[in-house]
Amino acid sequence: MPSQQGSPTVRRLRLGQELRLLRERNKLTGAKAAKELGWSASKVSRIEAARTMPSADDIRALVKLYGVDGGKLDELIGLLRDAEQRGWWEDYEESLPQEYTRFLGLEAEAIYQRSWEPQIVPGLLQTEDYAREVILATRGIARITHSGVRSRVEARLDRQRRVLHRTEPCRLTVVLDESVLMRRFGDYSVMREQMEHLLEISLLPHVKLHVLTLDAVHPVNTGTFIHLQFAAFDDVVYLEQLYTADFVEDLQRVAGYETAFEHIRSEALDEDESRVLIQHKAMVWRR
Repeated sequence: MPSQQGSPTVRRLRLGQELRLLRERNKLTGAKAAKELGWSASKVSRIEAARTMPSADDIRALVKLYGVDGGKLDELIGLLRDAEQRGWWEDYEESLPQEYTRFLGLEAEAIYQRSWEPQIVPGLLQTEDYAREVILATRGIARITHSGVRSRVEARLDRQRRVLHRTEPCRLTVVLDESVLMRRFGDYSVMREQMEHLLEISLLPHVKLHVLTLDAVHPVNTGTFIHLQFAAFDDVVYLEQLYTADFVEDLQRVAGYETAFEHIRSEALDEDESRVLIQHKAMVWRR
């Protein structure tokens, strides 16, 4: 289970955000702060963007420059201490894309997740066999080794345990396009088991599952995206492509994705209707 300190990825981002806010309150540019400390401007920028981990001495120097009291210094040192912890996802970092491991670090502390998926069952809801088939389907493009496939499947199952089944699980709302239920990965038994798993997961109190039918109005022309909401950090949207991934952090754009998701969800079936459709697809895959 995740540590009590929370996600080190989020702590790194929060530490950088707090240091940036302190600098801005003192009406200092990054270049001016760097000059006062005898640093390069890029060092301040990278610390604030969480691309470089500051040392405790770096934080003390910044706090002194910004005229902050000892209580704030203790808080920032505490964030640094938590940020230096290892996240569970780092056990799989050799087989996972760097952007995805960052996403896992953010997801570990998200309190609410909205997910729109027009192509495949989302990783959080996949069975082991379905996950393996999805990963194998991209193997020729991504050149994943046998051990890499195994590691990615293990990471996916570990992720499910830590997100869906932790003590205080993340609330999850998912909208699937109906085509997701019809696109085959593996044999019929794999698909049937996946449909039955979706039905089981949909009954969890913190999960809401909706299906956008093929004959429904599609109000937004967009691919897969995941909107993460946090208790003490700005929302982030994750966009995954074939070879890379992007994070949307601009607040106005993030709000746009939230609106887009709500448009899609409003045109989808409600939870009970979605279960009926998924049950029907499960029966189809029994052939």
